[in-house]
Amino acid sequence: MQENFELKVLVELLEEKKLRALKEMLVEMNEMDIASFMEELDSEKKVVVYRMLPKDLASDVFACLSVETQQHIINSITDNELSAIVNDLFVDDAVDMLEELPANVVKRVLKNSTPDTRQLINQFLKYPENSAGSIMTAEYVGLRKTMTVEQAFAYIRKHGVDKETIYTCYVMDARRTLEGVVTVKDLLMNPYEEVIENIMDTHVIKAVTTDDQEEVADSFQKYDLLSLPVVDHENKLVGIVTVDDVVDVMEEEATEDFEKMAAMLPSEKPYLKTSVLELAKNRLPWLLVLMVSSMITGGILGKYEQAFAVIPLLVTFVPMLTDTGGNAGSQSSTMIIRGMAVGEVDPKDVLKVVWKEMQVGLIVGLLLGLVNFARLMIQFPGHTLICLTVMLSLMITVIVAKTIGCTLPILAEVLHFDPAIMAAPLITTIVDAVSLVIYFQLACKLLQL
Repeated sequence: MQENFELKVLVELLEEKKLRALKEMLVEMNEMDIASFMEELDSEKKVVVYRMLPKDLASDVFACLSVETQQHIINSITDNELSAIVNDLFVDDAVDMLEELPANVVKRVLKNSTPDTRQLINQFLKYPENSAGSIMTAEYVGLRKTMTVEQAFAYIRKHGVDKETIYTCYVMDARRTLEGVVTVKDLLMNPYEEVIENIMDTHVIKAVTTDDQEEVADSFQKYDLLSLPVVDHENKLVGIVTVDDVVDVMEEEATEDFEKMAAMLPSEKPYLKTSVLELAKNRLPWLLVLMVSSMITGGILGKYEQAFAVIPLLVTFVPMLTDTGGNAGSQSSTMIIRGMAVGEVDPKDVLKVVWKEMQVGLIVGLLLGLVNFARLMIQFPGHTLICLTVMLSLMITVIVAKTIGCTLPILAEVLHFDPAIMAAPLITTIVDAVSLVIYFQLACKLLQL
């Protein structure tokens, strides 16, 4: 409610052209809230609001805007204004922006950046997409191990203002080789004359520029980090990844897994900004694969046509069996995919996982089977063998579905595929076919068809 009221007041001030009062309100707001306000305005007003922001705040707000708004502002401002934005942005924010902008806009941005900034941006753009190098920033505090605590504080006060974080400082030699890490807490808890070499931690958790961004996110989660140094293959420090960048990576990876689990190709654009044709293109391939694979189910039904021609009642239980089996398999696959994502399950644990899911399947299948047997005996008295066939088929289907559901994601990981592709739609299709074979084979044996 408070946010809506504040937004309404800002809009009224802008409509009434009370720009001085509007500016006074804006400078007291968080940059993310200012960006959200600007996104609600039309193109012309976005530029008006942006131009009234103080220089330092303007750069922070610019980093929070959507790519479309950034591009519009770049096209609407002078080269001097653009130069101030680019050179004041953190390098990782500038790189993220340039990766999304059209080539002609990128050319203008690079043209208006300082040689040092341009060199850093070009260096970062050469790293593989979704790698540690592509998400790192060069704004970190670097110290020498020969410094005293007093000298380190003096250096931080002088150079820390433009750094993305000053809490964790990195110790390097003259060749920029990473030698250790020291926190501001370490500095505060030691006397001024103490040498950095004596208090720094030499066991540094780090990433290499070519490491996958998902591995970087795993390190943050595992070790509860606020920042992570990134080195090249010669152990030279080239940048750091901070926790705000990792939160974006986690959201991106989670969205990608979610889309794969829903049988869609991943999309990098927000839903409302993705065209209908692109949405259709992302969904069609998997739908085609699942449609073709579901023909196997039809083939199995055709093979046992004589069985349910003799006893038509058999057909009525097919949806219940396939749905229950698919749901059981999806439960297991979701649990295992989640376990692998957070590091709780490894491929080497496959036998433990299978054994546990088989036990779960036995308990669940037995209870479901007994409930169904009781219901069917009441609904179809005198058809004991048919009720027994359904009960046993349901039990075996649940056990097999749980086993398949936990095995396929691990198999995908071993084969270097994304485990998320082995989620609900694919598991359900496979389990449907297996459950039908189990059902009709049991029916043929027990009912002597």
